[in-house]
Amino acid sequence: MVDYVAPVSDMAFVLREVLDFPGVQKRHPELTEEFVEAILGEAGKFATDIFGPLNRVGDAEGVRLQDDEVVLPSGFAEAYSRFVDNGWQGLAQPVEYGGQGLPFVLHMAVSEMWNSACTSLALCPLLTSGAIEALTSHASDELKDRYLPKLVTGQWSATMNLTEPHAGSDLSSLRTRADPEGDHYRIRGQKVFITWGEHPMAENIVHIVLAPMVDAPPGVKGLSLFLVPKYLVNADGEIGVRNDLKAIGVEKKLGIHGSPTCAMSFGEADGAIGYLIGEPGQGLACMFTLMNHARLEVGLQAVALSERAFQDALAYARERVQGVDAATGAPAKIIAHADVQRMLMLMMSLTQAMRAMAYEGAVSYDARHRADTSEQRELHEQRFGLLTPIVKAWSTELVNEITSLAIQVHGGMGFIEETGVAQHYRDARITAIYEGTNGIQANDLVSRKLIRDQGAGINSLLEDIATTIDEMAEDKALSGFGSALAPAAQALKSITSLILDRADEDPHFVGRVAFNFLMMMGYICGAWYMARSAQAAIGQLGAGKGDVGFYQRKLTAARFYMTQVLPRYQGYETAIRSGEDVGARLDVESFG
Repeated sequence: MVDYVAPVSDMAFVLREVLDFPGVQKRHPELTEEFVEAILGEAGKFATDIFGPLNRVGDAEGVRLQDDEVVLPSGFAEAYSRFVDNGWQGLAQPVEYGGQGLPFVLHMAVSEMWNSACTSLALCPLLTSGAIEALTSHASDELKDRYLPKLVTGQWSATMNLTEPHAGSDLSSLRTRADPEGDHYRIRGQKVFITWGEHPMAENIVHIVLAPMVDAPPGVKGLSLFLVPKYLVNADGEIGVRNDLKAIGVEKKLGIHGSPTCAMSFGEADGAIGYLIGEPGQGLACMFTLMNHARLEVGLQAVALSERAFQDALAYARERVQGVDAATGAPAKIIAHADVQRMLMLMMSLTQAMRAMAYEGAVSYDARHRADTSEQRELHEQRFGLLTPIVKAWSTELVNEITSLAIQVHGGMGFIEETGVAQHYRDARITAIYEGTNGIQANDLVSRKLIRDQGAGINSLLEDIATTIDEMAEDKALSGFGSALAPAAQALKSITSLILDRADEDPHFVGRVAFNFLMMMGYICGAWYMARSAQAAIGQLGAGKGDVGFYQRKLTAARFYMTQVLPRYQGYETAIRSGEDVGARLDVESFG
């Protein structure tokens, strides 16, 4: 395994040349190209030098619970302290609470670096960022003033507490309860799978807990959201006494060994004191602010782990001598072999498409609040909602393929832990599961983002894709990209109409086609981003700007995607058109 090197040039290329960078600059005038490169450069050094060396350490040492306290891998606390001291947590957070107010897409770029360097450690600030968003959007001014300043600095961290041992993703059956008591509530119950639920790195841990009040109606409409701190906070902002909550276990996991995944107990004695966030019964809506943030960042984790796996596979392929060159018969590095080239190019092109999609989701995340007009804000709200399940699910399906390919490139050595690539595979596996399994994401895409608005969001996206196709038709160097993308876009439009027409015929229809639709849409959107990448590369080459080799590689990756990856959408299209009738004949007896 080689040291991680942040792909700053690739990131800057997406930010400045593939996305609507002038639009981002209009909302953030301080965001010059030089400023972006400076931020990415410093983040790259920090990720490589501080987080990077801890990746194998965290995997090897893991965590353990000792006297209700979590013991972390060596060096984690020191690295996190330096992270806080350098102000990285507050990069894109509100200025009024001590943040730097920079665009969310810049936060996503640096967050990719943290996750490539050491995913286990990066999970801690990831969840804190989501909690900050939830509190900023829904909490009272008193709670904001008391908790946000130190969450924004990273002195305090935060968690998300949804899952309970008996319920899994079924939030309608939660048993944790909140009893009103004056200006606060007493929280009693247990939560499981709580990432960074207990640790010594931060001075305080703010738990965001979903639970019904004792007299709430049944189901999700009775859920409320609460802020439950590890240590109570006095009126002056200083830490007070320990609250009635603790970790009662840490999970032994397939991957992300350095990240404590805790079972939490609230209120074993007098009840943990918690404070209502938002209105009673609006807990799920408030929690989804945090969840959607986290889902976008989990998709980004997939990009990060894919990048790391690609770097390791590429380095090994350049060094490993095996077999002979097909043309000369001389001993060859395996990177000269056609099938290894296929795997590497597949890893690279998929990662580039995933990165552009995640970053564009971040642009809309920011613009839905900052765009000039209500129409623009509504468009970006719609686009953010549409892209979020695709970024999360499509990317996390692909990262399992990409990290597996990294093992394959290594051959037998990939199956041996000392090369390090098996860790990427193990660390990546959770991404398709947490923050809502990919089946849940697919149902969300079809039920909420397609059917609820009768295809308005997808049709708006298709109009933008059509604009790109038209632009390419006017440029001979790009016409091949447009001619590949056009039938795919037409297929997506046709399938969208098919689903809208048939959604009311059968209550199980959506569940049968949702995953295939999400994957189809992911590959086609990925092609759109790669086509835009080709546009930018040809523009730079034509202007005689920059590194010729860099832009030629972008074109090669885009061509590979269009010819070798995009055709995958056809299989999903076929499954939707002719395969759902097979699903219709399935019942519980179909499996023996």
